[in-house]
Amino acid sequence: TSEENVTWLLKEESGRVELKNCIRNPGFDDADAAENTGSDPGERQESATVKLDTDEEYNQLQPYAGMPKEVLLLYSTRARYRVPREILFWLTVCCMLALLAVTITVIALSPRCLSWWQVSPVYQVYLRSFKDSDGDGVGDLRGIKEKLDHFLELHIKSVWISPFYRSPMKDFGYDVEDFQDVDPLFGSMKDLDDLLAEMHNKGLKLIMDFIPNHTSDRHRWFNLSRNRDPLYEDYYIWADCNVTSPKPNNWVSVFGNSSWTYDDFRGQCYLHQFLKEQPDLNLRNPRVRQEIIDIIHFWLAKGVDGFRMDAVKHILEASHLRDEPQVDPNKPPELITTEWDLYHDYTTSQVGLHDLLREFRAEMDVYSREPGNYRFMATESYDYQEVDKTMMYYGTPLLKESDFPFNFYLLDLPQNISGWWAKHLVDLWMTNMPRGKWPNWVVGNHDRSRISSSAGKIYIRAINMMLLTLPGTPTTYYGEEIGMENINITKSQIASRDPERSPMQWNGDMNAGFNNKTNITWLPVHPDYQTVNVEAQMKDEGSVLSQYRSLNRLRQSELPFQRGWFCYILADTNVFSYLRELDGHKRAYLMVINFGKQSATTDLSSIQELPADLKVLMSTNPVNDGKLFQKSRILTEPGEGLMMQYSTYTRFHPNHPAECFVSEKACYMETIDILYKC
Repeated sequence: TSEENVTWLLKEESGRVELKNCIRNPGFDDADAAENTGSDPGERQESATVKLDTDEEYNQLQPYAGMPKEVLLLYSTRARYRVPREILFWLTVCCMLALLAVTITVIALSPRCLSWWQVSPVYQVYLRSFKDSDGDGVGDLRGIKEKLDHFLELHIKSVWISPFYRSPMKDFGYDVEDFQDVDPLFGSMKDLDDLLAEMHNKGLKLIMDFIPNHTSDRHRWFNLSRNRDPLYEDYYIWADCNVTSPKPNNWVSVFGNSSWTYDDFRGQCYLHQFLKEQPDLNLRNPRVRQEIIDIIHFWLAKGVDGFRMDAVKHILEASHLRDEPQVDPNKPPELITTEWDLYHDYTTSQVGLHDLLREFRAEMDVYSREPGNYRFMATESYDYQEVDKTMMYYGTPLLKESDFPFNFYLLDLPQNISGWWAKHLVDLWMTNMPRGKWPNWVVGNHDRSRISSSAGKIYIRAINMMLLTLPGTPTTYYGEEIGMENINITKSQIASRDPERSPMQWNGDMNAGFNNKTNITWLPVHPDYQTVNVEAQMKDEGSVLSQYRSLNRLRQSELPFQRGWFCYILADTNVFSYLRELDGHKRAYLMVINFGKQSATTDLSSIQELPADLKVLMSTNPVNDGKLFQKSRILTEPGEGLMMQYSTYTRFHPNHPAECFVSEKACYMETIDILYKC
């Protein structure tokens, strides 16, 4: 009937095309037309069979859902269906190619990602004094594991731990008896493995002290060398002498007196540039160099993330063993007893030193090929006025050496604390550092007086502010984040370097929380521990610790501090001022730090690139947070530091290139939030 839904199935058999009743095809109307004209059913059935010439184009049917392949193919070749399909295909191809081109361009223009040792400060843990877990009064590896969350609260990712090798402890672990074992005083190898695993689980990196210059006189190598074992005879520096005759030359130890000691068993003198219990290795011997490389592999295979190479300038000596020149030529030779009496032309920074360090670096780079697992190397060398020697540890543009040599010049800040002296010490590094290298800053360590004691307690906040806002990687000695001071003991009681090594002050409980099991500590706890401790300062938003946390969080979150230009603004008797800015980034930061002994009003009206009014984002005196200053009258008190944030696209560095530095130039595109090379 006309109300029925009827369509026609197209079949091809031997050149015939038949239309048969099925679901109705709206495009085919012949059958309905015949019905409407009154034809009888027989005629309708007869008309339902249609013969078509196979060469004729059949265009009576319209596309419909569920059409068979034959109908689909019939229509798919028509222009109105084919052309849109081809247009969509080529548009897709073009879009994919454009996306690929944009991706390649972004990768090519993007600056290198900062590594973990650049993003985070390095926190130095003096193991003996950090946390005692077993009640013997000495800090240990398990104690560090208990306090890992402290690093996370400080936004620290890089932790450098002082030596924990098996040792007789004549030099607190720097006299190594076995480079591949942990001293029982600090725990076991399993404790170290557990600590390392937990640190990595928390996203922390472990840097360990490495001591290539010398061993303990109890080391197996030294005993074999004393016995003239053919394989070990030349593992150390030996020279002919006897008990009654003069020493081989006038060389003196870092700790004073001759650097030669007679060995009765071998009948010769051995060289030691430190204690007599620390004989110097002969690193000109290829077998010794391979031993050191094997030790490097041992620790890297365990998962250690980097090394601080200790006393590197001493690891080679001149083989001719000549006397070193005296500073005072008229001084009697028998009175030459300290390292300051000689020019160390033959015992430090010898030819071949940097080749050796680059060899160590190359071995470490093998492990750095693991994605996201870069192995860090820093070098320690006190070169004093010879800063050019220190800079050589960066390597060359073609040969990589250390990621940075430790910068100890800010340790001299207390000698003449003032604005211009602070700038001088900063500039000493920045102007001598090879182009494109990464700076670092140290204001305290286990060998020098704590900065709170040497500079004065009122300056600790200002010094921390400077440390965390200068370009590069800051190093924080344990306790500096809370303003710990030296303990007050006499040199006759204990070693001269111990006042800055007192136990970490965790809380106001017994032993400042360092040892909460027994009333024993290897050094006395500072008497101010009930107020100067981590627990108390975590609760105080205006504390030294809270300020440190805020500064470090800002340092890691704001691109101008990580990637931006560093520019000197002003330095005078009281104030050291500088700014941090990044091309394309609207926010910039002005630092005004008073290292003087009196209040200062700083006039920066001549700096055209600065806005007229500046708002304090953070002050070391929390009362001044949010305060607005005119740039012509910025008031600071002694020991106060101001961080002022301002918004402008006007940059200071293009007009003052001699006052500005950047390790790797980058620009910021605000619209799409990316960095690019510029």
